[in-house]
Amino acid sequence: MKDNRYTLRALAQMLAYPGQELRSHLPELLAAIDSEAVVPAARREELHTLAADILRLQPLEAESRYVETFDRGRATSLHMFEHVHGDSRDRGPAMVDLAQTYEKSGLHLAPEELPDHLCVVLEFASTQPANLAKEFLGEMGHILTAIFSALLKRNSPYAAVVAAVLELTGQRVEAVPFEADEALDDAWQEPEAFDGCSTKGQARPGDPQPIHFVRKEPAKQGVTA
Repeated sequence: MKDNRYTLRALAQMLAYPGQELRSHLPELLAAIDSEAVVPAARREELHTLAADILRLQPLEAESRYVETFDRGRATSLHMFEHVHGDSRDRGPAMVDLAQTYEKSGLHLAPEELPDHLCVVLEFASTQPANLAKEFLGEMGHILTAIFSALLKRNSPYAAVVAAVLELTGQRVEAVPFEADEALDDAWQEPEAFDGCSTKGQARPGDPQPIHFVRKEPAKQGVTA
């Protein structure tokens, strides 16, 4: 099986925040991907298009687009466990288990890094033999496919990076139905003060407010000897 370690590291970087340092290294990342040639030529061309697009935009535009794409909705989140566990308590133990897997292989994360972020996942995979990396990433194939589909729906050029990862796992790249994000304005909206909300068990002003009477049992008299 062909070595793909530099391609995985390059793809991880291309999914990172497009700050000045990343933009300055884009030609080197593309050269590494082209050199190993484990990603199909057509996909490599799309990656070149993404890099050119990042460099074409003003720095603030590129950074703003990145935040809008990956940090403002679950469907395109790069945190793998968010797609599986959401905000449930199960996410914490899963994160600990994944971090321990990394540590056993000698990879120790910085305090601000989360183990389930796709960039970190790809960095770890790049340290493993090609067959193990393929198997490891393949276990996340359904999540990667969902992210790819959401990015494709948004016409995001970043879809090419996730598609390349899927191709490295040997999986078919295809769009599938996914759960659309709730609009942020709806998700973050708080009820108006004293306005009430029947879905939260409160009536609006002027609407009948149900009153429930609870019969109080008389206190039992103590028995004296």
